Amino acid sequence: MANIKSAKKRILVNETKAARNKAIRSKVKTMVKKVEAAVAAGDKAAAQAALLAATSEIDKATTKGVYHKNTASRKVSRLSKAVNSIA
Repeated sequence: MANIKSAKKRILVNETKAARNKAIRSKVKTMVKKVEAAVAAGDKAAAQAALLAATSEIDKATTKGVYHKNTASRKVSRLSKAVNSIA
């Protein structure tokens, strides 16, 4: 355990930030799962609606610094590709 006051504060702040990032990542994963479930079911309308919500959530996470912009772009691209593959 740290002895210096600033180091103790860093530990607390880092825990807070980690919890926030974890919550945001979890929300993104949930949205991605909804898109993938709709794609697996072959429901194009539901997949497109879920894609819109997931894209929005991924963009928010990127803005907040949870994801790198290239990572976010890759995730959106893969989801879009999956949705567009539905006949």
